[in-house]
Amino acid sequence: MEITAALEVIIKKFHIDPGQIFPSKSGMIFLVLTLLVTMVMAGILLAFIYYQRTVRLFRLQHNFIYNFTHELKTPVTSLKIYLETFMRHSLEPEDIRKYSGYMLEDVSRLIENINSILNLARIESRSYGAELTRVDLVEVTRNFCDKNQSLFRNLAITVTNPGNQRFVYPVNLLLFEMLLMNILSNAEKYNNTGKPAVEILFKVHKQRLSIEFSDNGIGIETEEIKKIFRKFYQTAKQEETNVKGSGLGLYLVFSIAKIHGWRVTAKSPGKGEGSTFILTSPREDFGDINGRNLWKMLKKSVSW
Repeated sequence: MEITAALEVIIKKFHIDPGQIFPSKSGMIFLVLTLLVTMVMAGILLAFIYYQRTVRLFRLQHNFIYNFTHELKTPVTSLKIYLETFMRHSLEPEDIRKYSGYMLEDVSRLIENINSILNLARIESRSYGAELTRVDLVEVTRNFCDKNQSLFRNLAITVTNPGNQRFVYPVNLLLFEMLLMNILSNAEKYNNTGKPAVEILFKVHKQRLSIEFSDNGIGIETEEIKKIFRKFYQTAKQEETNVKGSGLGLYLVFSIAKIHGWRVTAKSPGKGEGSTFILTSPREDFGDINGRNLWKMLKKSVSW
């Protein structure tokens, strides 16, 4: 009623014929009630959407806790069995070497999962440091692959730079190596060919640098390509390769790319056809010439 009275004052002030706007006071009341009902329904809809998202987040976290607990418990149980075997039985040197190899695999599995959680905590708490270094990304990538040959001993890695150019960018080396670690680890784990391989291709298109990581793995379903960078998200590929993950690897890749002002996307011809992850730099921040803008932006994003 107060709204109606206020509108009547405005109508009289500007000499507007009330009949041209509202045929009667009842029509005005009906309009106001309609607006109120619309607002209430919109509020209910927003509350429902928020509830759905909350439930979805809860399920993701529950699945993550379950899977991560399983990922910790399984190698620990395995290590316990092997140690008990060493204590209770006299083994041949060949058997000791074999079981020791299995134990090292379990330890590596534990370290990988623990590092994923620690890296997630460091990124989300923004405590990874603000040290930026201008480096040639091709050289850093090659050095990283050489330095970690023991970790990727079953993965054939090829670094290709057709134009033999230098791509000097300011990066946080810790984060960039973390990005490489997660992409290459996925290329090795989610592969059932028996000979995992990945090609890292540096190329330029319209003064924009892109780094493509193309593997021969199990591929990605079309409907899952937009989902794989979500936190805790796991696709059906774990079941196909009997690999349990934390659902954090590609989320960390996405977060690190975002911190540097880059963009990461994925594509795949389909199931069993491999996949390609593309890391793209902004056009205005190309190479050693125009890298100052990225340098300023990175200083803002990492100087907490």
